[in-house]
Amino acid sequence: MGDYPKALSYYEQARAIRQQSLPSNHPDLGAFYNNIGNVYKNMGDYKKALSYYEKDLATGQQSLPSIHPDLGILYNNIGNMYYNMGDYEKALSYYEEDRAILQQSLPSNHPDLYSSYYNIGLVHENMGNYSKAYSFYERSVQTKPQSLSPNHPTLQQRRKNLERMKKKLQILSVIFFWKII
Repeated sequence: MGDYPKALSYYEQARAIRQQSLPSNHPDLGAFYNNIGNVYKNMGDYKKALSYYEKDLATGQQSLPSIHPDLGILYNNIGNMYYNMGDYEKALSYYEEDRAILQQSLPSNHPDLYSSYYNIGLVHENMGNYSKAYSFYERSVQTKPQSLSPNHPTLQQRRKNLERMKKKLQILSVIFFWKII
């Protein structure tokens, strides 16, 4: 476990072999790019991960319908890298694209959509847009997948974030009120 250089070597070898027999836009090649990106992400090399996720997205845009949920996931992966690198504007752009695709292609309680709302909330919180963060955290909690029990740890964490954001907004409204007076 955790032998990332070996994993990269195997993924690159497998990709090279498959690349000889597949067209450049074949989804299998995109999967290799995604897997290599995941390895770099796990190594903390977000810029390299981003470059492979972008290759995966380019492949997906050529081979998948424009509202295919897998495309949404590809946008989400890129958004995650920008988020990890602190570029919240770009992260938000990719998360919004992810959400737009998923809203068109998945049921309203699908786990990917639930996560998309949460990610957008995180970005807004980090950008200081607390009311928007609250709104998206609330959507995330409201659209929880049916597969999660009410006391699931992920759902509990998202409820805590929602409450934390609510308290921030209350504090800010009190501060604003006192500044006016």
